[in-house]
This record gives sequence, structure tokens and C-alpha cells, in this order.
Amino acid sequence: MLEIVSGIDEVTADRPTVLAIGVFDGVHRGHEALLAEVVRSAEKQNARPAALTFYPNPREVISGKIGRYYLTSFEERLQRIAAQGIDLIIAHPFDEAVRHIRAAEFVRQMVAHLRLCELWGGNFSLGYQREGDIDFLSAQGQQYGFSVNLFRPFMAGTERISSSRIRHSLQAGDVADATWCLGKPYSVAGEVILGKQLGRTIGVPTANVAVWEKQVLPKNGVYATRVTVGDESYIAATNVGIKPTIGGENQVSVEPHILDFNRDIYGETVRVEFIAHVRDEQKFDGLPALKAQIVSDIATVRSVFSNGGWS
Repeated sequence: MLEIVSGIDEVTADRPTVLAIGVFDGVHRGHEALLAEVVRSAEKQNARPAALTFYPNPREVISGKIGRYYLTSFEERLQRIAAQGIDLIIAHPFDEAVRHIRAAEFVRQMVAHLRLCELWGGNFSLGYQREGDIDFLSAQGQQYGFSVNLFRPFMAGTERISSSRIRHSLQAGDVADATWCLGKPYSVAGEVILGKQLGRTIGVPTANVAVWEKQVLPKNGVYATRVTVGDESYIAATNVGIKPTIGGENQVSVEPHILDFNRDIYGETVRVEFIAHVRDEQKFDGLPALKAQIVSDIATVRSVFSNGGWS
């Protein structure tokens, strides 16, 4: 049975624990491979497979990083970790107090509360100023009776799969690479809210999706997407951007035009999956030129899905 706690000291272990530590933003293919190793190892030892993840991202606290940085919401991250077979998730808040915990104290807590038998991670370190590096943790493991396992980077071609790589790919509009790294299309979700309804004036109504302000968006442009409304999925031409032809906006919006769809979905939560990049955002010489381009975009989107993009 899945258990989610917010601190190591909330756990009372009745058997040994195999623990993975990481931020796990996006839960990409590399994360999935690491967590699969944790589950396999735990099964062999009749131990509990567990994962410890931090929120906010330590970099946000340490460097004050703000803006669109995360690949998923924290709630979705936990769901994706659990889906890998992990049955204990320590959803540890990261703040100034946690930042200053010494590595030895972190290890003491893991040993005392988790009955730690194995510690897994990628290129990671623990404790204040990252003092708990692999050499330190290995020495602690010898003292307290747990092993430390570094998971080698998961590769896609000659490049390492990482959350940073996925962010860079999205910011370049390369949703195909993001899909490859994630093992699934990159997606955003949010409530459909009332916009300026300008799409209706040219016969192309859109759903204005209120995406979490800290989640990464693909580069401004038009994308072939799949939109899930309730239990049903539809294809859509989705614009990400500021709509420069009609005067532009201060904030980037995500607005899918759902094909062959005529329902009022204001107030509903929808998910938008990015399948293919159609074109970059551009400014047109008036609404007639914009509408003509949108018609062309819709034809391109239909072509993407007719050639296998729907699968």
C-alpha cells in the first residue's frame, strides 16, 4: 500500500528500506530505470522500495530561481513515482532549515527511521553545501551497514537523458526529443478559463488553459496536440504564445483549437499533450492572413495524426 509522508521522521519501518534519492522532476526514462532497479532490489531482499524527493527544487531555494522551471506539478510527480512500483514516498519540503542539515544527520535519520539497507541515486550528494558526496556516503554505509549504488546516466544516443535536457528541448520547440526522453508526450493541464474570445471572431474558437505558472512551456509557436477532456481525447492545433497579430499579451497563453469539437468546457480541467511542432510564432499582416495560416496549420495537424501521431 502506498504511503506518502513529508519527512523521514514520520516513518516507522517494519522491514529494511531500499531508497532512491532525487528531485525526479518529470520522472523521465532515466528516473524510471533507476526506480525499477530499486523495486527489483527491494523484492530480492523483502525490503520496502522507497523514494525521497524534494519540493521546492533545492535550486529554487538556494539560487532564488523563479519562473517556468518545473516539468510537472509536485502532485503529478508523486503519482508518476508511485506508478513505478514505489510504495513509500518521502515528499520532503526543502527550505532553509533543511538546506543546513549536515550530511551525517541526514544519514542518521535514514538509518534510524528507515532501517536503510541500500541507497540509490544518480549524480547526487546530501547535506549542507553538498558535503555528503559519494565517498562520504560510502564511508557512512560501511559504518551503518547500507550500500550506496550510483545509477549510471540513462542515454538517448550519445546524450544523457536529464530534466535539464528536457527543459532545453522544450524551450527550443523540440517536443519530439522531450517525448523521447520522457517516454511519453510532454503535457500541461489546467482549467479552461475565459479569455478575450478573439478566436471566435475568425471562426476558430480556442480553449484558454490556465497552466501552472511554474511549469515549463514549449517555445512559442503552434503544435499538433492531443487534448483530453474528461475521459475522451481529441486532436487540436494549439498555440503557445502572446498572439502578436492581435496586439500581443503580457503573458504567454496555451490555447488549443480542438478539431471537430463544439462543447462549452469553461471551468473544466483539460490536459494538452504536445505531439509535434508545426511552426514558430509569427506576426501576420492582419486577421485575414492569420486565419489563412490557421487553416493551413489545422491541415498540418490532421496530417500529423493521420501519419501516426495519434498513437
